[in-house]
Amino acid sequence: MNQFTGISLQILQSVFVVLAAPLLIGWVNICRAWLQNRSAPSILLPYYTLAKLFHKDAVIASHASPLFRTTPYILFGCMWLAAGIVPSLATNLPFSPAADIIALVAVFALARMFSALAAFDTGTAFGGLGARREMLIGFLAEPAMLMTLYTAAFISGSTSLDTIVASQAHQTFSIHPSLAFAGVAFSMVLLAENGRIPVDNPATHLELTMIHEAMILEYSARHLALIEWAQAVKLFVYMIIGFALFIPWGIANASDPAGLPLAFVALVAKLVTAGLVLALIETLLAKFRLFIAPEFLSSAFLLAVLGMLTYFLNRT
Repeated sequence: MNQFTGISLQILQSVFVVLAAPLLIGWVNICRAWLQNRSAPSILLPYYTLAKLFHKDAVIASHASPLFRTTPYILFGCMWLAAGIVPSLATNLPFSPAADIIALVAVFALARMFSALAAFDTGTAFGGLGARREMLIGFLAEPAMLMTLYTAAFISGSTSLDTIVASQAHQTFSIHPSLAFAGVAFSMVLLAENGRIPVDNPATHLELTMIHEAMILEYSARHLALIEWAQAVKLFVYMIIGFALFIPWGIANASDPAGLPLAFVALVAKLVTAGLVLALIETLLAKFRLFIAPEFLSSAFLLAVLGMLTYFLNRT
C-alpha cells in the first residue's frame, strides 16, 4: 500500500463515520417507533434537523464568553478525531499508531470537560445542574471504560486499538470468558456515556431528570447543530469501539483494498443490529432515578474488573 492510498482510506473512513452518524440516529428512532407501535419518522429526519439548524441565526447570551462559542467546534473536532483513529472499515492505516485506548478515553474526557465548562459559562441553573450530573456520570464511567479496554489490551498484548482489532479479527476463533464480562460492562458504559435510557433520556426536557440536554439549553442554530452532530458521531464511535473489541470479524486490512466492500457490508450489518438492540433496550427499560445511576455504573466497573481477573485466572 502506498502512502497516497493509505491517506485516502484514512480520510474516507473518517468522513464516512461523520456523515453516516445521523443515519444511525434515524435508524434507532425508527426501530423504537416500530417497537412502541407508533408511526416511524423518516430515517433522514436527523439530516433535515441539522440542515434546518444550520440555516438559523444563533442567539447567544450577552455575557457568554468565547468559551461558550467555541465549545461546539471543539466537541465536533474531538468526535471527528475519534472517528478518524478508531478502525471502522480497515486496519493498518496511517493514523493507526494514534489509536491508543488511553488517548482515546482522554479525547472523550476533553470533550466532556469543555461541555461542562460551557454549561457553567452562562450562569444558568440548568447549565450548572446538567454539568454537575455529566461530570458525575463521567467520573464513574471512565474507570469502567478503562478496565474494559485493558482487558482487551491484555489479551492482544497492546494498548493500540488497531493491534487489538487485528489480533482478534485475524486469529483462530477462540472464546475468552473475560470478554463476556467486559462486553456487558462496555454496553452499560455506552448507554451512560451517550445519554441513553436507562441513564438519561435524549428526548426529555424535564428539569429534574435531564443531564445532557440541560447543558445545551442555551445553544441554538449552528452551535446546537454541531453539538447534536457530535453526539451522533460519539454514539457511532462507541459502537465501532464495541465492534472492534468484541466482534471485529469482517474488517479489512489497508494493504488489501479489495476487502473494503465486504468490510462495509459487515459494518452496516453490525450497525443495523446494534441500532435495533439499542432501541429494544430503550423500549423495555425505564429511565433510572438519578441516584441509581452511580449503582449502575459501579456495577459496570465491577463487571469490567471481573473480566480482567478472569483473564489472569485463566492464564494460571
